[in-house]
Amino acid sequence: MTFKPAIWFPITLALTVINVVGIWFAAQSSEPLHATIHGVLGLGFGLWAWRLGSGPPGGERPTGFEALEGEVSRLRQELTETQERLDFFERLLAQGQQARRVDPQREER
Repeated sequence: MTFKPAIWFPITLALTVINVVGIWFAAQSSEPLHATIHGVLGLGFGLWAWRLGSGPPGGERPTGFEALEGEVSRLRQELTETQERLDFFERLLAQGQQARRVDPQREER
């Protein structure tokens, strides 16, 4: 399951409001511990909502991430070229070994 801030932001806002209203109801009932618990929960959910809402708008990626993505792309290209060169040299070595095996047989005849 993927954590999606777009879904959780309104949920945390609603939980914040519910707990802030809960403070008032608990205080009216003369229950200070109950009101304190609602206050702590309201503060916690409020901070969570603030953190979710302060992310990059519209899912924009920071420029540092784009630079890193370009670097990874360049490294992939270099790795592909290196693998192609390695395959080429392996084929050359294999042909050289086959030529050495064929030459001794020709000399014996």
